[in-house]
Amino acid sequence: MKSYRKELWFHVPERMGFINITEQVRECLRDSRIQEGFVLVNAMHITASVFINDDEEGLHQDYIKWLEQMAPHEPISHYQHNNTGEDNGDAHIKRQIMGREVVVAITEGALDFGPWEQIFYGEFDGCRDKRVLIKIIGE
Repeated sequence: MKSYRKELWFHVPERMGFINITEQVRECLRDSRIQEGFVLVNAMHITASVFINDDEEGLHQDYIKWLEQMAPHEPISHYQHNNTGEDNGDAHIKRQIMGREVVVAITEGALDFGPWEQIFYGEFDGCRDKRVLIKIIGE
């Protein structure tokens, strides 16, 4: 069995946003030369997410609106976590809702996706550099 590891870095200039990282994951898969196995893609920060869905702008705007309704950024005093001097209690909750990671099967050297599936990095406390881990195992 072979393994491959790479970190991708992202900087979202807004507090919340989504980046389609499917092509970067495919590039890692090509570099790994693994034909059968699995790829793990996970956010290495507790205020960011990795998820799979459709790459459709309306859906992304719906996510932003829904997440902000579920865990609004303000008032900052609403979150006990922010009593530590932080202002990102909402971002921790948004990450929990959207998830930490995805695992995708690799078949014949390709991501084994449904017709509209794409991998996204979700940022909920932006304006700084953050990492995503790509770990591929297989043969």
